[in-house]
Amino acid sequence: MSEKNHLYMLWTSADLETAEKMVFMYAENSKLHGWWEEVTLIIWGPTVKLTAESNKIQQLVSQVSESGVNVTSCRRCAELYGVVSQLESQCIEVIYWGDPLTRILKQNEKIITV
Repeated sequence: MSEKNHLYMLWTSADLETAEKMVFMYAENSKLHGWWEEVTLIIWGPTVKLTAESNKIQQLVSQVSESGVNVTSCRRCAELYGVVSQLESQCIEVIYWGDPLTRILKQNEKIITV
């Protein structure tokens, strides 16, 4: 049996402390310490607005990206909050995540929702 070594983090809580002290900390350390070969942080719901507006979050996105974490955002969420261009200007991939998320869940991939 092959071990699935890709972690998806579905980040939905717009709480700044949760972002700093769980989401970004675990994502970055997962890559730096080799806990997971691949880590994808999915920015979803109100976190798209927080990411577009918060300098602190933008710094954290840059930091985890530099450590090798894939950072991506739900395009529909970004459209609803009117922040697509702000996210794209931060080099965040902005795509429709409904189908990919459904596939991840149906294939029993490793996913954390925060």
